[in-house]
Amino acid sequence: MGNLSDFNLPSINRNATRKAVESALEKYRILLLRQFDNKPKITQSYSIIPPSNTNQFHSTTEDVAIMNADLEREMQLYLTRMIKAVNGLTQWERAIIIKRYMDQEDVFDYEIYNEIGMSERKYYRVKGRAFYKLAFSLKIEVYEEKEVTA
Repeated sequence: MGNLSDFNLPSINRNATRKAVESALEKYRILLLRQFDNKPKITQSYSIIPPSNTNQFHSTTEDVAIMNADLEREMQLYLTRMIKAVNGLTQWERAIIIKRYMDQEDVFDYEIYNEIGMSERKYYRVKGRAFYKLAFSLKIEVYEEKEVTA
């Protein structure tokens, strides 16, 4: 059996993890605004290519409907996962993340910590802690690469 002192947790790459969380939050904001541009083609069209006599039915309307349904399902799964992760944060962490990254309007950090009556130092401490919790909850944390010595 190994000694517990031999067990080392991997180091977190702070900058890469922060960027991954910000990217996930930006994706959330974009998915909320997303509207499908893939409309089925409903005008009649003619082709010089003769129809094939296979049993496979192919329709652009069906293809677009299937693609839209799949994208909608993936989008809903992502949004639900993000909402559950944010709901797992403390009250202050959740307030900061929602106001800064999940509202429709872009705001700056200084506007938020002034609005909620928090010092700048405490705001960034709470925000950093929220980012780590989100990274672990969403499984997007980035670890430092260990140097291999030969």
